[in-house]
Amino acid sequence: MRRSEEYIKMSPLNNLLSAFFITVLFVGCATQPNEPTDTPTSGDVNIVVDESFQQLFDTEIYTFQSLYPRAKVHAKYLPEKVALQRLINDSCKVVVMCRDLTKAERKNFEVSNLFPISTKIAEDAIAIVVNPENTDSALTVENIKSILIGKDSVWNQLNKKSNLGKITIVFDNSGSANARYMQDTLLNGKEFSKNAFAVKSNPDVIDYVSKNKNAIGMLSVNWISDRDDTLTQNFLKKVKVLAVKKDSVSEGFKPYQAYIKTKEYSFTRDVYMINRQTRAGLGMGFVSFVAGDKGQLMILKAGLIPSIAPVRLVHINTN
Repeated sequence: MRRSEEYIKMSPLNNLLSAFFITVLFVGCATQPNEPTDTPTSGDVNIVVDESFQQLFDTEIYTFQSLYPRAKVHAKYLPEKVALQRLINDSCKVVVMCRDLTKAERKNFEVSNLFPISTKIAEDAIAIVVNPENTDSALTVENIKSILIGKDSVWNQLNKKSNLGKITIVFDNSGSANARYMQDTLLNGKEFSKNAFAVKSNPDVIDYVSKNKNAIGMLSVNWISDRDDTLTQNFLKKVKVLAVKKDSVSEGFKPYQAYIKTKEYSFTRDVYMINRQTRAGLGMGFVSFVAGDKGQLMILKAGLIPSIAPVRLVHINTN
């Protein structure tokens, strides 16, 4: 009987302690600092986009957030080299670049048990622009290579009728995808001419070339491909886009969609979204959106080649 009385007296305290520990356990589980809080259509995610595609991704992000108001995609537009470094450092979950990860870069991620997912979203090109006073309308691939290494440093070496002087070469940024592509693909890693330098952005390339008649600029075609865009229309008034010929007897092609698709234009490249957030979070949700029907239509509208949506090429007979 005494034991029973003691049990009855102690039981409220036991119940209180039990309730306390259960509450602590519940709160602790609910506030784990590493617990994911985002979903494919809600939460926050940081991404870094190659500055070449700022116009396109401003539109992609605006549309995505309009469809999913609880989603916030925070984008920074930076050179390719910086974008990759931020992905490695986990300063962002997704990057947009003009190349896939190399085997060595993937191995570095795998050491940390990370397996980034690469999704090709588009085909892009590098446009070659000159000042409107430049009488040249086309250059060969070899001409451009000779300019970049400094073999041809004066315009009349390429065109004896030219009254222009010493060639200056301008890129958007020293760590950009445009500079890296031309150095790796066209020059096989050789150094650029001393006449080459970088400004800060693709629009800066257009501005410099428009003000310097001896200049030749290299920039992403995305900045001049959407002819319905007022900014693009303004840019095209400032510079002349050159056609590129594979050799001296070939036909020249400008970086229009059809010629990017058929590879008749020489300087084409693939565009990837690389996602280190391999679970079903907002990073994966946004990549899926860009690679889906709505996102691909925006890529088509921007003058690039969507990687998934079909592109209809129409031949117009001018005879």
